[in-house]
Amino acid sequence: MLSLTASGFASAHGVAQGDASFIENVSGTQLLAFIYLGAKHMVTGYDHLLFLLGVIFFLYRLKEVSLYVTLFAIGHSSTLLLGILGNTSVNPYLVDAVIGLSVVYKALDNLGAFRLWFGFQPDARAAVLIFGFFHGFGLASKLQDFTLSEDGLIPNILAFNIGVEIGQLLALTAILIVMNLWRRSPSFDRHAFTANAALMTAGFVLTGFQLTGYWLTK
Repeated sequence: MLSLTASGFASAHGVAQGDASFIENVSGTQLLAFIYLGAKHMVTGYDHLLFLLGVIFFLYRLKEVSLYVTLFAIGHSSTLLLGILGNTSVNPYLVDAVIGLSVVYKALDNLGAFRLWFGFQPDARAAVLIFGFFHGFGLASKLQDFTLSEDGLIPNILAFNIGVEIGQLLALTAILIVMNLWRRSPSFDRHAFTANAALMTAGFVLTGFQLTGYWLTK
């Protein structure tokens, strides 16, 4: 058995009791089950969804959406696999705090704050890729609290990663449908600033919760 642990994971990531029991007791290759778990994590991962919302907020062309989502997928896929298969552990509270800050960053970027404050615009593509790395470690930490069987470990983790991508595609489709409908309304221009301010606030709240959890566990 390969023991993968991360201190304080239970507080940083909620895992349904049935899913946790399955992960602890499964043995052998269970591709469909891990695809489902990966998709479920992405679809219910509000931190990932908030970041995706920020990324596509002002992207109108499908080509641009595809580019940024691909960069995000490359980032979180690489560190998800590195975290699990390379047995690379990170403190789940700290990595989730960075994920919260990624939401803050994208909201500020959408508001044009960096150009206004510092006179330059960061490369959004590089930022999405870099924050994707942190999101991947956040995904890995979902599994690192459990003892995973070495029997079928690699195909199961690959299946989990595929499930994450499926979940991301489903979530992105829903977000794009809602955003496209909203963009056709006159209220979009009036409330885009408010929406991104709310997004930034949510990112700060997520970061605060995770940092609080980190200090309490210490």
